[in-house]
Amino acid sequence: MGSVYKPSDDSYLLLKHVEELVRGRVLDMGTGSGIQAVAASLKPDVEYVLAVDINPEAVEAAKERATHAGVISKIRFLVSDLFTNVKERFDWIIFNPPYLPSEGDIDDLTWVGGENGGKTIERFLEGAKSHLLLSGSILMIVSSETGLKKSDYGYVWSVLEEKALFFETLYCVCLSPS
Repeated sequence: MGSVYKPSDDSYLLLKHVEELVRGRVLDMGTGSGIQAVAASLKPDVEYVLAVDINPEAVEAAKERATHAGVISKIRFLVSDLFTNVKERFDWIIFNPPYLPSEGDIDDLTWVGGENGGKTIERFLEGAKSHLLLSGSILMIVSSETGLKKSDYGYVWSVLEEKALFFETLYCVCLSPS
């Protein structure tokens, strides 16, 4: 299926806010290596984590990370294309999406989010509301390189932190249904 996304600047920016904010029932969408799922499951006020990825290799990598961290019993793992196989609702949905625009033949699906970079995020936002509890929120990374208009999706967006890198600015955002 492809490679497993290795934690990078975006992962650690998101991680800081996962450790600070999430509680209750948590969905880690696009879990990759499982860094966010494990961090969430280590919090006493998190009761349950569902770690989802389209890539079965990523789900296996996340299981390994959870086993090593001693939290495997607090996390359920699922192979799914976004919400296709997800039936529940959550207090928090975490998403570090593939968000960079396509560069053609060299694309890696762990970081490319379609022609303009926002295609995966758009699909995610269309399905996320039906998987949030009434008071639920989304914690997500967005890049300045992503061609995304935040007003189109019916969420209240709050920028929690931004980090300038050499060719883009990363934003950790919190989205709540409007």
